[in-house]
Amino acid sequence: MDARTAESPVMSQQEGWLQRERASGRFYDRLAWVIGAFLIAMIGLNIWLLRRGAEPGTLLSPPLIALLMIAILLPAIALMVLYARKVAVQRAERGGLGSGRLHIRLVALFSVVAVVPTVLVAIFASLLFQSGIEFWFSNRARNMLENTVQVARASYDREVERVENETVTASADLSDYLHKTTIDDPRFAEAFARNQVLNRNLSEAIIFTYGSDKQIRTLALVNPYDRPLDKVITPASIGALAKQQVVPLNSFDRIGAVAHLDYGSDTYLYAARVFDPQFQLQIRRANGVLRDYQSLRERSRLNQLKFNAALLLGSLIIVGLAIFTALRLADRLVRPVGELVGAAGRIEAGDFSVRVPVAESEDEAQTLALAFNRMTGRLEEQTNALRAANTQLDTRRAFIEAVLSSVTAGVIAVDATHRIRLLNRSAETLLQKGEEEIEGRGLSSVSSELDEFMRGDQSDANVLITTDGGQRTLAVKRMRYADGSVLTFDDITDQLSDQRRAAWSDIARRIAHEIKNPLTPIQLAAERLERRFAQEISSDRETFERLTATIVRQVGDLRRMVDEFSNFARMPKPVFRDEDVHEVARQALFLHEVAHPGIAFSIDPPQGPFRMVCDRRQLAQALTNVVKNGIEAIEGRRNRGEHSLAGDRVDLKLHQDGSNLVIDVLDTGIGLPEDRERLTEPYMTTRVRGTGLGLAIVKKIVEEHMGEIAFMDRPGGGTHVRISFDSEKLAALATDASQPVSDSDDVSEEEA
Repeated sequence: MDARTAESPVMSQQEGWLQRERASGRFYDRLAWVIGAFLIAMIGLNIWLLRRGAEPGTLLSPPLIALLMIAILLPAIALMVLYARKVAVQRAERGGLGSGRLHIRLVALFSVVAVVPTVLVAIFASLLFQSGIEFWFSNRARNMLENTVQVARASYDREVERVENETVTASADLSDYLHKTTIDDPRFAEAFARNQVLNRNLSEAIIFTYGSDKQIRTLALVNPYDRPLDKVITPASIGALAKQQVVPLNSFDRIGAVAHLDYGSDTYLYAARVFDPQFQLQIRRANGVLRDYQSLRERSRLNQLKFNAALLLGSLIIVGLAIFTALRLADRLVRPVGELVGAAGRIEAGDFSVRVPVAESEDEAQTLALAFNRMTGRLEEQTNALRAANTQLDTRRAFIEAVLSSVTAGVIAVDATHRIRLLNRSAETLLQKGEEEIEGRGLSSVSSELDEFMRGDQSDANVLITTDGGQRTLAVKRMRYADGSVLTFDDITDQLSDQRRAAWSDIARRIAHEIKNPLTPIQLAAERLERRFAQEISSDRETFERLTATIVRQVGDLRRMVDEFSNFARMPKPVFRDEDVHEVARQALFLHEVAHPGIAFSIDPPQGPFRMVCDRRQLAQALTNVVKNGIEAIEGRRNRGEHSLAGDRVDLKLHQDGSNLVIDVLDTGIGLPEDRERLTEPYMTTRVRGTGLGLAIVKKIVEEHMGEIAFMDRPGGGTHVRISFDSEKLAALATDASQPVSDSDDVSEEEA
């Protein structure tokens, strides 16, 4: 059995599902655009709220920040679900699984299962984080940290102030000592070390001079640490004493100061208090912590944005993993269904050898696959038997069709209601219904003439039918059978035309033989009467001359008519040679152009060789007859008093259509009669004095040149005659140019 291409109801239903799914898909696409626009708006609102101008450390409330995050999270998840739905539908369409509803349902289920806890966790995490960050960036936390740093800084500043004051006081006391004793006095050294350094809780002190050479010269010192003074006391610090009483000199491990000593113009006192270096380091660390805290406080809203973005990204990743898992699980679940659908499609296409893979797991899918394979096995057995029977039927049918297509007769089988059940190609060609569907239609809608014949009792008859190509005569026979009838018919139009032409040729030959022989004596007798007795007739001589002239003229007309009969009855065999058809056509047109100056003649193209193998004399005769008919048609229109918008003209056109040479002759005459199909029959004429042989001779010449002639209406009025020759077929008939032309057409009167 042949594979059928028609859709099954299941496939039609599946196609309907796909169409509805595509329609809903367009709705979801529009919904995705709306959600996407809303998502972009929410993202912009979040960024604006979190980064708009506000006091450093000012945070949005935890409920508001959680609400903003959810306003972004839910649309983003919705977009992911819609995209997953689209992917599910596309996977189902590629796998031939219908609308992909199982994929969509699993995606929806897993999305809900993942979204609910994810959203709840995101809300609580956001609230918890925002609550904690709200505390750490509150005014209370800020004051506590700033106060802690301020305490350490205040202690350090008080110590610096104390050392400066002690240095000034010691400078005054030492000046008094030096006014009372010398600097080398042991008592001065005792007082300097104990009273001024130790009692004032200082760690070191130095009395030195600083001259114009910028060199430090020590006069007295208490310096248990033994460090170079030029690294501590600089020219800048000495210069600063000109503007202030004391200059602090602090380093990472001590607090010092230098003051002027009233013991000469360049004498100074330097005193310092050494402390643990970790104290200064802790102060710096505290300052760094405070700066970092203030920086974090200024970027608190940005940190809120970052945390929300991280929380949002994590939530989307979780939902995305859930959707991906749903798609993979759906693929795994529907794979056996897809295999069954594919196998069913192959069975629908006629492949009954298909089998589905059987899963190793003992479950419902394995049971379904085994049952399906058993069913396909039984179908294959039954189908093979049906195919064997159908093969025999097809062989017989092919034999009958081959017989019907090989015969030239048309065959039509009709039922009791005259509805066509079978017909061969010849019947379609004869009825000229090749582009229409005939089988199954009523016979009356195809051919009313054949339907009228079927309603009669005759078993055979000649039926005249009308087709697009004109009227045709069919020899029809009918054979009845139980459920209807079989019509066989042949086109005998050409056969009847040939019979009529042969009969007319025989008649023309007899007429030419019987009439042409007495014409010469009659003409000679009339001419002799005119010459012999014209001078002797005295009464009514004018009448005598008119009568003899009439006899001579009528004899000439009869001779010309007999010549046409002779030409039609005994057309000479054409001699085919390579000729310039354009030159032949131009000469044929020129003869009439000289004789009829009131008619415009044209040939298109004006020049150019159109070579073809033909009989030059016969082709010229055919074109002359066609142009002559056109001229007579124009004169007939003039006699009726009618006018043509295109004027009085005859146009001759030549063109090459593939291997065919086409000659078109157009005139603006009275046009074609209704029975134009009979124009080429002998003695068929529309003129009073016409013989009806001109176009019959033209058709005979065209047929002997294996060409075709057609009569059509010229646009705007008039006649269009088209003559077409197959140049390739005529080329095979070419004869030697040196062969003499036969003059068999110049028949003597006695032979005619």
